[in-house]
Amino acid sequence: MTFEEFVAVRLPALLRQATALAGDPHLAEDVVQDVLIKVQPRWMRIRELDLPELYIRKMIVNELMSARRRVAAAIRRERVQPPIQEKDRAELVVQRDALLRLIRALPPRQRIVIALRYYEDMADGDIAVLMGCSVATVRSQASRALAKLRSVAELEPARGEE
Repeated sequence: MTFEEFVAVRLPALLRQATALAGDPHLAEDVVQDVLIKVQPRWMRIRELDLPELYIRKMIVNELMSARRRVAAAIRRERVQPPIQEKDRAELVVQRDALLRLIRALPPRQRIVIALRYYEDMADGDIAVLMGCSVATVRSQASRALAKLRSVAELEPARGEE
């Protein structure tokens, strides 16, 4: 399979994963593009691997966890104000938007663990392999992320009542 054929077939799946991990479709597109730029000259070696797509997915995770991306994403989050939701929207849309904002506010490693666990439905062991860490680290990151999401979610109704 040529690089062009691989990209034509697997690009939508790579973009979905990156969007789930990054919490921002524009950042996801940038990350996937950067990774594919790095993959293209090495494609002959990468395609010989048992699971070349898994290798590329790991590159996406690594790129998202890089310090350079974290700084740039933080700057973008400070500049962008989320749109004000209209009151006539369905409650489900409002809840989903609030949850996505909470997840986007998590630190990158916690956000990636949550996205891989609940969006990609991956096991902790698979996440650990993909992130290059131990299963215990994955579990602790997930535990911290869920605790933070719960604590913020408990505070949200109190803010709305004021």
